[in-house]
Amino acid sequence: MNRYNVCLSGSGGQGLILAGVLLAHAAVNDGKYVTMTSSYGPEARGGASRSSLVISDKPIDYPMPDKLDVLLTLNQESCNCYVPHLKEGGILLVDSTMVMHQPPIRHYNVPFTSLAAQAGTALAANVIALGTIIGLTDIVRPVSMEVALRARIREDLLSVNEKVLKMGLKEGRKFRNHRSEYYTY
Repeated sequence: MNRYNVCLSGSGGQGLILAGVLLAHAAVNDGKYVTMTSSYGPEARGGASRSSLVISDKPIDYPMPDKLDVLLTLNQESCNCYVPHLKEGGILLVDSTMVMHQPPIRHYNVPFTSLAAQAGTALAANVIALGTIIGLTDIVRPVSMEVALRARIREDLLSVNEKVLKMGLKEGRKFRNHRSEYYTY
């Protein structure tokens, strides 16, 4: 890896700022350079929310991602808004629980919110998504993400987050090993 441009997007309350912080923390644990910018609407819940990261093996001269290598969309609005920024051949992960009108480009459909709810809390969809990204791309080592979780997640929520991280890693590895079977239009 030289440089990954990543956007984690959805709505307020889905934990996308925290997801960006966790991914940045894990990347730093791996000895990588990281920049992160985030934006969110004025609403406490429901407004637009996004974390954008540049993760690189070399010093980063410009902190904003250009064309995206990885795009996570946890709601319809973010899918519509950020898909044009995905580079050709980039990885698009769509929460099929929340995104009903998926773009006509190759992408991975994952019911992140439903899977998190089945695991005990729909609020952990962000961590399942991170696990899926890591399992699919190896952007950071899984152990580095585990360290980030232990450092950033409240103790009473840690076990469910560790559980859903493993679910996401399994999902991502399944995609990587059977790309043609899961990469849909």
